[in-house]
Amino acid sequence: MQKALQLPWPFTGREEELELVRRSLTAGRHGIVVTGPAGAGKTRLVTEALRGTECARAAGTPGSRGIPFAAFAHLLPEAVTLHRAVQLLSGVRLLFVDDAHLLDDASAALVHQLAVHGRTRLVVVAADGPPAPGAVSRLWTGELLPRLALEPLPAEETAQLAVAGAGRALEPLTVRRLHRLCRGDLRLLRVLLDAVRDGGLLHRVPGTDEWAWRGPVPVTPAVREHAAPVLDRTGPDERETLDRLAFAEPLCADSDVFDLCVLERLEAAGLIVLDERHHVRLAHPLHGPALRATAGRLRTRRLAGARDRHGPALAAEAADLSRRITEADVRAPAASVGEWLAAEGHPVPAGYAAVRARYARLRGELREAAAWAREGLRDHAGDVACRTELVLAAAQSGDAEAARDALGGRTAEGGAAVWLAAARGDLDAEQCAEPDTDVLALYDAVRLGAPEAVLDRLPADGLFAEHAAALVRRDGPALDRVAARLEERGLLLFAAEAYAQAVPAHRDPLAARTSRTRAVALARRCPGARTPALSGLVLGELTARQRQIVTLAAAGLSNRQIAERLTLSVRTVGNHLYSAYARLGAGDRGALPWLVELPEVRSA
Repeated sequence: MQKALQLPWPFTGREEELELVRRSLTAGRHGIVVTGPAGAGKTRLVTEALRGTECARAAGTPGSRGIPFAAFAHLLPEAVTLHRAVQLLSGVRLLFVDDAHLLDDASAALVHQLAVHGRTRLVVVAADGPPAPGAVSRLWTGELLPRLALEPLPAEETAQLAVAGAGRALEPLTVRRLHRLCRGDLRLLRVLLDAVRDGGLLHRVPGTDEWAWRGPVPVTPAVREHAAPVLDRTGPDERETLDRLAFAEPLCADSDVFDLCVLERLEAAGLIVLDERHHVRLAHPLHGPALRATAGRLRTRRLAGARDRHGPALAAEAADLSRRITEADVRAPAASVGEWLAAEGHPVPAGYAAVRARYARLRGELREAAAWAREGLRDHAGDVACRTELVLAAAQSGDAEAARDALGGRTAEGGAAVWLAAARGDLDAEQCAEPDTDVLALYDAVRLGAPEAVLDRLPADGLFAEHAAALVRRDGPALDRVAARLEERGLLLFAAEAYAQAVPAHRDPLAARTSRTRAVALARRCPGARTPALSGLVLGELTARQRQIVTLAAAGLSNRQIAERLTLSVRTVGNHLYSAYARLGAGDRGALPWLVELPEVRSA
């Protein structure tokens, strides 16, 4: 069967970087250099910034580095001097030079001279890693052009791109797996998504509209090319070492199973890394899955060992996560064994899954919390802890119907009942004060706007009690300080709520606006969260028309669709949105969903 034509992926994320490149092309600017690791999306970013703009293009290639002016052969006569080349191209208003690290020396000198003369606006793209010609690197080291060093795409924006590339909603554990395997390489992301989708490896998660990928990495020819550094190591000692790591990393470098000379060769080749505890890991997260997928059944049986060998490691991970939860410090976890089991389709114990779900929920990762809860329920349908976490994740997303579905006919109790009432808009202050010895359950009353009910029951010297006291006093600066400390501990949703509660408590309008901006920024990092503290965060400061337009924009309507619905011009809609952004402290349309009003807690 003929493979379908691959179309370019939609551009997503990188709004700030896109604006920087576009600003570099305005009057009085000389251009910009964009650098970054291979696969980070440098060329795509510049292409998007130049869309609709006339420009000349040139690109370096590996096979033409010995040919003078090879990159500009289509723009210059067959025989030309550097001086003449500069004269000919000085009339070009905008020149885009891609893969400048591969330019031949004459082409590199030409680009440098064009930058010196300043009559041609330049956009130059170069990859990190391979050494660029000196004339290219001096573009930024000599301050001829500003440099934008592109970082790997963050997890949130990688998730958006993965969903767009898959053409369907992906569940969070699948997105997390793809982000970890690709490590910011967008070309590898596409290769993996193509392999997973074309191999029919995506399956719908029951009870949701999301799709999941479980099982081994499909080693298609394109995937194999990315894993070639380890798959092509033919030395038996090296391959045995790599395979051992693939099935059991990290391993102690001083272990008797290793030959130190072999380790040194693999480290010099950039295939393994040694951490501060002298544990050895594979250098790239794709390499382990690729080695496991190609090991063969007998080799896998020998290296994998008994299935229950993961038990002690899982128990240690769960204990560490539980300790962090108790200490209210939930910074990014390093829980690799549980993620590895879930990714490759092995059963995950319900107890571990419930702890991972709670940890994710406290971090504000509600969709991931729900995914972990479902992972535990897959083989343990009656597990109460996983069922409770699924209900809480749905309720704190403001989805009462999904929370009731998660109950499966059971009656909600304790914290689950409180949050279900909040999602329905039926919560009053008395319900927040349900007797409960769990500090985090008591703290829910503070999050729900009823701090008086639990202030004397929270540990007096703790951060949660400090939050409750500041909220009772309506002390805006104190709430800001609490929010900052919550954010430091990884409690991003709690921090967003504290900043939101600080907004009406501030007497200084500038301080209120700062708190609101921070609340919106943190809430955006908690996809799907819809809690009472975040409700109506800023709409009260807008005019009636601005509120109307902002609400429609938050629902996903374009400026033209809003204009047609309200019988306004597109320009008027844009002007209203611009004014609203200024008042809200929002940078773009992506912040607007946080402005949708939710139910408030009613006084008893």
